[in-house]
Parts: sequence; structure tokens; C-alpha cells
Amino acid sequence: MSEVLMIKNLYNLEETIAAGIFEGKTYPWEVLPEIKTFIITLGESLPADKFDRREGNIWIAKSAKIYPNATIIGPCIIDEETEVRPGAFIRGNAIVGKKCVVGNSTELKNVILFNNVQVPHYNYVGDSVLGFKSHMGAGAVTSNVKSDKTLVVVKNGDERIETGLKKFGAMLGDEVEVGCNSVLNPGTVIGRHSNVYPTSSVRGFVPSNHIFKDPFHVVEKYSL
Repeated sequence: MSEVLMIKNLYNLEETIAAGIFEGKTYPWEVLPEIKTFIITLGESLPADKFDRREGNIWIAKSAKIYPNATIIGPCIIDEETEVRPGAFIRGNAIVGKKCVVGNSTELKNVILFNNVQVPHYNYVGDSVLGFKSHMGAGAVTSNVKSDKTLVVVKNGDERIETGLKKFGAMLGDEVEVGCNSVLNPGTVIGRHSNVYPTSSVRGFVPSNHIFKDPFHVVEKYSL
């Protein structure tokens, strides 16, 4: 069992309205099949003085800023002080935390975004969990289905963890920075405080406090 891939080593659960979904889980991708049901249960408990409920099991904080030409499909929760910009497409099964930015032409599907996450320009994020203050540069995307349609396996060196999932994008730890036009391939896990160079193609596990330059050059930040 790989400690570095565990929820406790990737995320501060105090920075999400969805902390309850992680209870009893070991690895973060275990929550992906449960997001839809969790949203409906959590949504029913949200205070009416802070959240507006819309048709289709959509709860939006009164302090959130939603542009009129953004598309939101439920079930979905958008927490306080978040901005959903023009042209954004939230396809359902999405929990978006406090003070997040969901930008122009960004598409979300079956995701949890912790507080202060930014996906501001032309991003696709599907079947993924993005930790506190993580940021995806313009055009960066998660690829959530393998080309051969087989089940996703998480790889950490010689270790292989079978997920049993056909759809699994990326798990970004807290304060991860992903450079512009990068692709995070199915089953990617990036540890806390790590950076990915622009135009990268990332697979497997990137340790915390590292910089991913290319698959052969993943260096510790503190050694620079």
C-alpha cells in the first residue's frame, strides 16, 4: 500500500465542502463513483440563507458569481465566492469549492475542486480531484479514458494499483501548478506543491515538491 498516494498525504480536507466523501477511503480516486449521490445528499443539508437551489439538483452559493452564458447541469454544488465565467460548461457531478475560478470554455465533469482552485482558460477536467489552491494553466487538460478503453492503473515506479475504473483523469494534490497545454494522462497523481512544465505529457506519479520537466527529468525543488 503506497503511503504517498493516500488521501492524507495529498489533501487538506479542511479546504473542501466535500470532506465527508473521503471518510473511510484510502486513495482519492475511490470517491469518483460516489460524487453524484454525495452531491444530492449534501445539497439537501445546505443552508437556504447561503445557497440557492435550482432545478436539477443544483446548489449555488448566493455569493458566487455566475455569468449568464455559463452552462451548469446538475447535480452540482458551487460554494461561496466562486466565479464561473462566460462559456464555462459544468456537465454535472461537480463540486466546486470556495473562491474558485472556472473560466472561459472550461469543462468540468464528475470532479471535486477544493477551495481556491483555478481552471481559468480552456481546460477540461473530468473524473478528477483538484486539491486546495491547485491551478491549471491555459489549455491544460485531464485525459480520463485510455485509448484502448481498459481499466486505469495507477503506477508509482514498479508499483501498480488497480483502480477498477474505466474513467479516471488526475488527482492533483494541494498547491499543484500545471503548465499551459499540458496533458495529464489517465491515472496521473501529482503530489503536493509540485509543478508541471508547459506542454508536458504526464503519466503515473509525480512526488510532492518536485518539478516535472519531462518523464526523464523530474527534479526536487529543494535541489535547484
